[in-house]
Amino acid sequence: MTPRNWLALLLTLVSIGLLIPGLTQPVLTIVASVDLLGVTREIFRQTQSVLQAVRTLHESDNDFVAGLILFFSVTVPFLKGLALLIILALRNPKSRYRLYLIVRSLSKWAMADVFAVGVFIAMLAARGSTNLDGISGPGFYYFAAYCLVSNLAFQVLEVREPLMA
Repeated sequence: MTPRNWLALLLTLVSIGLLIPGLTQPVLTIVASVDLLGVTREIFRQTQSVLQAVRTLHESDNDFVAGLILFFSVTVPFLKGLALLIILALRNPKSRYRLYLIVRSLSKWAMADVFAVGVFIAMLAARGSTNLDGISGPGFYYFAAYCLVSNLAFQVLEVREPLMA
């Protein structure tokens, strides 16, 4: 294995290690308050992780949205990590390159990056209101780090197109 692929292996393992707390730790806290006679009172506070959000959406019969988040923000990132590990383990150049092309296509559908940006935008939008506040939790930073490290792992990965004989 080339030094670049050793680095890709290390980055892939680190990205999976970042993804787990990114999904289980609180991502965003939304706080709503009201100002009554000069006294600010908190009327709503909700903190959720990605997996808690999926569960909450499912319990409120929003199964389609819950399924989309589960698939694109949980399943696809784990499948991508697993596929990268398999690519690094394969010895057959044709199979390796074929799986590499599949992962490259799959990466375009991975919504992890979009999800992280969406949470950030929601947080900024909440801060734009005087009675609504968005506070990012540690899960957001783990998830954002996962996005960066996972993309870096794929960029570092060195898979050459096999010579056609």
